[in-house]
Amino acid sequence: MQWIVVGLGNPGGEYVGTRHSVGRDFLEALAQKLPPKTRVVLPDTFMNESGRALVKLVKSKKAAEGLVVLHDDLDLPLGSAKISFGSGSGGHKGVESIQKTLKTKDFVRIRIGISPTTPSGRIKKPSSADVNDFVLGRFKPTEQEKLKKVRKVVAEALNILLAEPPAPAEVARAAAMGAVNSKR
Repeated sequence: MQWIVVGLGNPGGEYVGTRHSVGRDFLEALAQKLPPKTRVVLPDTFMNESGRALVKLVKSKKAAEGLVVLHDDLDLPLGSAKISFGSGSGGHKGVESIQKTLKTKDFVRIRIGISPTTPSGRIKKPSSADVNDFVLGRFKPTEQEKLKKVRKVVAEALNILLAEPPAPAEVARAAAMGAVNSKR
């Protein structure tokens, strides 16, 4: 199977280091460590148009099963990641664009948490009026350590998914989900 790994984020220097571009930033940092046959895609489209960047690369629903999308997730706490397959977009406009363009939900998503938490560990999401400013904002210096730790978790997930020799896709997905989704 040909794996295609996509890092979602907005293109351009002004978006580097923003919460919304964490998927793109992680993939840029990890790309050199991926197996040589892996296709790495950093879309030059804005987040809401992410599907356009994949339409010529993923030509069937079967090919979409080899797609791995790294993206930010407001519903997860900063410092965590979760892998899903075949699930809805959760309101993420970049994922919605991909699902609509490819006409399938059957691809791997590595969701990277960006929301702060309260001292008791509850997610502290911004109000709907403040979401755009929050996701387009940069991570604080105090948040960088959590980002480093979760980048290692994402690297582990990619190593499991893209291992050589390749495991059947469903086996690789289950192994990666087991390794990553159990970490809290």
